Amino acid sequence: MDACNHGDVASATWHSWHSIQWPAGHGVVRRLQTRIAKAARECDWRKVKRLQKLLTRSTSSKAVAVRRVTENQGRKTPGVDGATWSTPDAKWRAVCSLHARHYRPQPLRRVHIPKANGGKRPLGIPTMRDRAMQALYLLALEPVAETTADSNSYGFRPERSTVDAIEQCFNALRRKDSAQWILEGDIKGCFDNIAHDWMLRRIPIDRAVLRKWLKAGYVEKGRLFPTEAGTPQGGIISPTLANMVLDGLEPVLATRFKRQHKVHFVRYADDFVVTGRSQELLEREVIPVIENFLAERGLRLSPSKTKITHIADGFDFLGWNVRKYGNKLLIKPAKGNEKQLYRKVRDILRKLRMAKQEDVIRLLNPLLRGWGNYHSSQTSSRAFAKMDHRIFGGLQRWVKRRHPTKNKRWLKRRYYSSAPNRDWVFASGMEALVRLSDFKIRRHVKIKAEANPFDPTWDEYFEIRLGWKMRRTLAGRRKLSWLWTKQDGRCPQCRQPITNKSGWHLHHKVWRCHGGSDKLSNLELVHENCHRQKHSLGRKHARPPVS
Repeated sequence: MDACNHGDVASATWHSWHSIQWPAGHGVVRRLQTRIAKAARECDWRKVKRLQKLLTRSTSSKAVAVRRVTENQGRKTPGVDGATWSTPDAKWRAVCSLHARHYRPQPLRRVHIPKANGGKRPLGIPTMRDRAMQALYLLALEPVAETTADSNSYGFRPERSTVDAIEQCFNALRRKDSAQWILEGDIKGCFDNIAHDWMLRRIPIDRAVLRKWLKAGYVEKGRLFPTEAGTPQGGIISPTLANMVLDGLEPVLATRFKRQHKVHFVRYADDFVVTGRSQELLEREVIPVIENFLAERGLRLSPSKTKITHIADGFDFLGWNVRKYGNKLLIKPAKGNEKQLYRKVRDILRKLRMAKQEDVIRLLNPLLRGWGNYHSSQTSSRAFAKMDHRIFGGLQRWVKRRHPTKNKRWLKRRYYSSAPNRDWVFASGMEALVRLSDFKIRRHVKIKAEANPFDPTWDEYFEIRLGWKMRRTLAGRRKLSWLWTKQDGRCPQCRQPITNKSGWHLHHKVWRCHGGSDKLSNLELVHENCHRQKHSLGRKHARPPVS
């Protein structure tokens, strides 16, 4: 048996990256995660620890961890060592090198990214090996985190999103007799100030490895700085660690306050809202309870961002404005979010003053589609029409700047076309700019609070939700929708679900260079890594060109 192949039977025949049998590997990981979640529900922490050790030593888990960090958006961003795993050989060597014994993480590379309020957020970038080790231990920690998490925590958790959080706000505030006062909470420097001692005592993970991550330090401008508190923002495991630190606040509030107090809690990462019957209740009773809870973990509320508002005045949460007009609760895109979108559109138009029209459309469409899809579950029709009008004005100025001597009729013929029930379509050939008003408003069905993706009893529920989400995503793309349905929503290579997060590639069963066509019978949807694996294995048995 190869030196790398130990820990599970599924990996016994693997000898390279493209020889990995992903269905078997994912099956091993899934079964162990299910057993960990069950042990956590039964509070059998000794068994949890034993199963976690088994999972982190499994070659299947190591392969899944390496695949995760080499397929995400940051795969091309190196750490302090400048290394990226871009080849199959490098990935296979990485699988063989993931061992806890003698493991010593390297410092993080510190960069600063802009925040919405104009400030900058520090971000630590680990090396690829440290990312893979974090992904490996995350596979063992996530089943515990999901089993013990607060019911109404929605940030950085599988199968949950901002839309679920805002729907819970709607449920808590929509009735005539619902709470009228809202505490908007924000934790000051959450990721940077969490007490290390608390995490080492309470987080159910290998303490030696966790301590090494927490004390690794960071490098900025060529200098090494130690880390005495916090979990580095940028590591793949950091959001889960932060969630586990904050979990427990909802049960504390539920125990402390009775139903007549109308206290409801909704959290997304370190941003949360708490409803209450009165302003005095929130100020004198709720805030002290939250402050005591956070103080134990080395955290405190941000005075500048924590405030109490009446529902008639409304509040902003996750890019939406929640406000009651009389007895009717409406959730709309926040004004700041609208300004942020238009600022991005304006910046793109300024940078592309002399670019081709199709280049402008190609850059604007993903931005507009993302914003439209994000807000399409709420009362956004007026905001969509308003943004269309502002974007149209920006495009008019962009066109006029290029041709200051041409009249309006000439500009319309050059840059615009007509469509059924619509004129002035900014289009070039077959490419047309997305119009936000074309997005249909469709209500989102909130995830059930107790749903756990690591509990087999919820498998059917999550499959139904995945089908519902993907049908909405692929609406209007008949070819992709038909293929996804035919494949039962799974990649034929690794048998894992094809989702928005995982992405997909179109694969030709008979390659086009060998005469393959674009007919549906010759196509299948696969993951990016699975696509590369198919082509790598296919080259060894390549069909001769059609004569």
